[in-house]
Amino acid sequence: MVVIRLARGGAKKAPFYHVVVADSRKARGGRFIERLGFYNPMARGPETHLQLDQERVAYWTERGAQPSERVSLLLHRIAKGEAINQAAPKKAELKTAQIAASQKAAKAKAKAETEAAKAEEKTEEKSAE
Repeated sequence: MVVIRLARGGAKKAPFYHVVVADSRKARGGRFIERLGFYNPMARGPETHLQLDQERVAYWTERGAQPSERVSLLLHRIAKGEAINQAAPKKAELKTAQIAASQKAAKAKAKAETEAAKAEEKTEEKSAE
């Protein structure tokens, strides 16, 4: 049976996958019929996470190639237009974002308090007159 699956490449702890059409009896990283694209789960920023030749994927599925679980998930996400495996922000970035948000909230609270105090003074002046 012909399958569309991921063939692992890349270095240790830095996976990179080629999306390939292969005979199901061949090894995961072994001989393949055609390379359809790649999937880079470690991509950050402007790097491409997933690139597929959609025409060739359609060609092979029409001829009976079965996508693996992961490949079918990726294909469904592409069809929906979802972002593929957005890189999670680093801890330092999260911390700076939290600090900025707390500072912004503190400024807004202080501004609200000063406006409330000014409004209170105006009402006291009007009542004194």
